[in-house]
Amino acid sequence: MIVLGIDPGLANTGYGVVAQRDGRLMALDGGTIQTRSGLTDIHAAVDALLAEHAPESVALEELYFGQNVRTAFAVGQARGVVMLAAGQRGVPCESYTPQAVKGAVCGNGRAGKEQVARMVQALLGLPAPPTPDHAADALAVAVCHVNRAPLTQALAGVGGAR
Repeated sequence: MIVLGIDPGLANTGYGVVAQRDGRLMALDGGTIQTRSGLTDIHAAVDALLAEHAPESVALEELYFGQNVRTAFAVGQARGVVMLAAGQRGVPCESYTPQAVKGAVCGNGRAGKEQVARMVQALLGLPAPPTPDHAADALAVAVCHVNRAPLTQALAGVGGAR
């Protein structure tokens, strides 16, 4: 299983590609896409990642914002562009709250960014915690999806719907 994880951001959109092979998780790619250059560049970069890695699914971090509606709209647009790129290639998308991602990776939905990065390092066998934060978060989203996908598929088979 290969998953493209995305952490949409206002200044940078993080991405991380995680594979599960023989029960082991490994990072195939990770980094950031500069979002200041526009939504078309995000679309093109995500499309290129989809073409290069051929993931079975895309995992997105859900929108979280406090009181800044303008930020929420901008991040929502970045999410929409990612979902469009995936949809054009027929790749399904799943969304996870920041708390669900932190809980899946760290066992604590309130874990800090440093703890998330260290756990991603440990889970993926990386020599150092991934940087920048957006890339670490995107890898964490992908790890969350890889760990939850078998359960989601099993539940879909039992109940017929998700």
